[in-house]
Amino acid sequence: MAAGAVELRRLQWRLEELEQRIGAGGGAAGTRKVADELVKVQVALNNIASKRERIKILFKKIEDVIKYLDPQYIDRMAIPDTIKLQFILAEEHLIPSRAALLEQVKNLQPILDSTSIQAVPDHAAKLQRLSQIHIQQQEQRHHLTDSVKTLLEDYNKMTLLLSKQFVQWNEILTQLETAKEAKPVAE
Repeated sequence: MAAGAVELRRLQWRLEELEQRIGAGGGAAGTRKVADELVKVQVALNNIASKRERIKILFKKIEDVIKYLDPQYIDRMAIPDTIKLQFILAEEHLIPSRAALLEQVKNLQPILDSTSIQAVPDHAAKLQRLSQIHIQQQEQRHHLTDSVKTLLEDYNKMTLLLSKQFVQWNEILTQLETAKEAKPVAE
């Protein structure tokens, strides 16, 4: 019953808010309240509906349509209460742990409501910009790595070629020295 009273007060508050927005109620004596206008519309619709048999039938079936549109209607029809009870009893051992997790979330709610968390969307643009800079730096690093690899390969080739050249020169020099020692010194 208390929930109904709260809902009624909330509905009344919304109606007053609507009347204030459109300038009705509380203003000049000639202005009409929204509720009065809604009553007139309802009376007009009832008069029209009472004259047409098909509309009378439709109004009678509106409750059925609303009942069928309820998402839980299929669950109520398809799953009997005994089966629902068995589902709950099967999960009984998990209920305390889930309750503890919910309590932990409730205790951490102030952290979620903190200004740091609220400012996350503001930092998203900065993070996006930093991500782009990071991607550019990674591309530059790849280019530098490729350049260094190429330079090292060239250095290794040059070192190998110079080593081969020095070996050839050493062999030639050795041959010339052995040839010079083999020749008798002519006096």
